Amino acid sequence: MNNSERKLSISIVNFNSGEYLEKCLSSLSKTGGSINLEIWVVDNNSSDNSLELAKEKFPDVNYIDNNQNLGFGRAHNIALRKIKSEFVLILNPDTEVESGVISSMLNFIEGSPGVGAATCKVLLGNGKLDLASHRGFPTPFASFLYYFLKNGSLYHLSNAPMDKIHEVDAISGSFFLTRKSVLEKVGYFDEDYFMYAEDIDLCFRIKEVGFKVMFVPEVSIIHHKGVSSGLKKHSQNLSTADIETKMRSLNAFYGAMKIFYKKRMEQKYPFFINRLVYLGINLKWFLAKQKMQV
Repeated sequence: MNNSERKLSISIVNFNSGEYLEKCLSSLSKTGGSINLEIWVVDNNSSDNSLELAKEKFPDVNYIDNNQNLGFGRAHNIALRKIKSEFVLILNPDTEVESGVISSMLNFIEGSPGVGAATCKVLLGNGKLDLASHRGFPTPFASFLYYFLKNGSLYHLSNAPMDKIHEVDAISGSFFLTRKSVLEKVGYFDEDYFMYAEDIDLCFRIKEVGFKVMFVPEVSIIHHKGVSSGLKKHSQNLSTADIETKMRSLNAFYGAMKIFYKKRMEQKYPFFINRLVYLGINLKWFLAKQKMQV
């Protein structure tokens, strides 16, 4: 298949992303080359002018305007169900896709029939790796090592060869390349999650049916992480999120931990381990709320 015949559909969910949605779409317009890009932007009832700016500058994009904030996965699912292309990229609006990324990643997944999902290297604005794009599943032991001993060998697979292509457990929804046929087999995003962990859950189901999830560090994007939620320290100066949005995001984050554990982990462990896990999540949730209210 030559480039002139290749098609990639991209799904972006926007919520108050300011100028970053426009920057994202601009970067895509420069990186597609001869690949036919079909772009969908689903807006979750933004109150800023991000959607209006995008519509004005990129009228050929497919826009869906929700009259309420449906959350990350549920909003993406609206576009994902409409998409007919075999190859699908789930992308965050606060990303900038560098030249050659789309072509390289499409080459990789086209040539790897056993791969159900893949990501490139996702870099934060400060140049560091976005660890959410290179994850192990949050088992009780992995979480204990990470949160209590600061050991990310299982939680973020930190001992993996970061300069080589390799398999991981989960990747981030900020850049999530997959196949329509895979989504039809395992299901779309689980809408029980409002935001956070739905990407890990989808990876879990993809691996459960025998596909691989891959990390491809040969190309990279920039992710200005946390622009909509306002929770991340490195991007708080870029975010316009108010305290209500930050608190909703915080609650969604810790709530998602409990949802994922109940759905995918609880049945594998004895009662006392499960009790300790939920106690740990609730404690971190409480402390995070106290810190935000200071």
